[in-house]
Amino acid sequence: MSKRKAIAVNTRFLIKNKLEGIGLFTYESLKRITQFHPEIDFYFLFDRNFDKEFIFSENVHPVVLFPQARHPFLWFWWFEISVACWLNKNKPDLFLSTDGYGCLNSKVPQVLIIHDIAFEHFPEHVSFLTRKYYQYFMPRFAAKANRIATVSEFSKQDIVSHYHLSAEKIDVVYNGAKEVYKPANDALKETVKQKYADGKNYFVYVGSIHPRKNVKRLLLSFEKFKKETNSDFKLLIVGRKAWDFTDVNETHSSMKFKDDVKFLGHIPPNELGEIVASAYAMVYVSLFEGFGIPIVEAMSCEVPVIASNITSMPEAAGEAALLVNPNSVEEISSAMKKIVEDSTLRNALIEKGKIQIKKFSWDLTAQKLWSSCEKVLNNL
Repeated sequence: MSKRKAIAVNTRFLIKNKLEGIGLFTYESLKRITQFHPEIDFYFLFDRNFDKEFIFSENVHPVVLFPQARHPFLWFWWFEISVACWLNKNKPDLFLSTDGYGCLNSKVPQVLIIHDIAFEHFPEHVSFLTRKYYQYFMPRFAAKANRIATVSEFSKQDIVSHYHLSAEKIDVVYNGAKEVYKPANDALKETVKQKYADGKNYFVYVGSIHPRKNVKRLLLSFEKFKKETNSDFKLLIVGRKAWDFTDVNETHSSMKFKDDVKFLGHIPPNELGEIVASAYAMVYVSLFEGFGIPIVEAMSCEVPVIASNITSMPEAAGEAALLVNPNSVEEISSAMKKIVEDSTLRNALIEKGKIQIKKFSWDLTAQKLWSSCEKVLNNL
């Protein structure tokens, strides 16, 4: 290890063409931090072959550690054996982990980014082994960490409450929106609508298909909206099928207006930005979020938002969204009708979104995350 300050970073979610959630946060924040701090060596710890696009600058040094950590047993192996051995041998000044997993078998100071602890609220939404791993290790990781960063005030209080930590130990580091999320002109909107929505206006949902994301009720709400309005609107669902999507498939199959729902799967970022920007509204009625990036992405595109009135989503949306009870098909459907029938309301939400979005940017994320790291570095 060089005499310059050195930071090891868990970058196992930097996977080409698969940047979602944690991977996106890692990419956007570390790209800026590494370039802003050429005086520090950053050792990116990968669990597989990496793409050169993730080596952001000359002070980034890639390290591949075996095995690929995609299962609870392999998580333990990677963090508590492979990463621990590397940290104990090379002794960096700090270990920064962007996915909330720490390393119990090393004395190297640690900063963890815990995006949310949804599994504490919905343990049934993860597999048995994953649940057991989280329940045993996450409180221990949080206790051992020198500092924790999280993505909303809601998540901060949730972590404090569940793990009995001091609020002083936790910094709030909001997410941002990529530059590809920007308003679209009328010509582009028409092109996108022709390509994806048979030339019609559409609602859009962006996120994985997972029980916690509440896609089943979204489908039921859209069905109710269609029956009550006789509208030609479409619903575009963008995202991969993550886990336990049987209910979503069965609900979709039973819909009268199922042909008006388009499942697009994973879409590359540039194309996704155009799809969001061309939507009539974003509908994001998740049951639990640590932040809710799609809300911010829609506001960046000057697209109005219907969002859940629970967990972190009111914090992300501010006054720039119609907030609904995500357990109520009636409320979600009613919000869809309001946003279609009341152009004054829709335009007001767009204007409020322009103000709210100023609170969030990846530059601010990088600055606040670096400040969290500095608090540990300066106390060594």
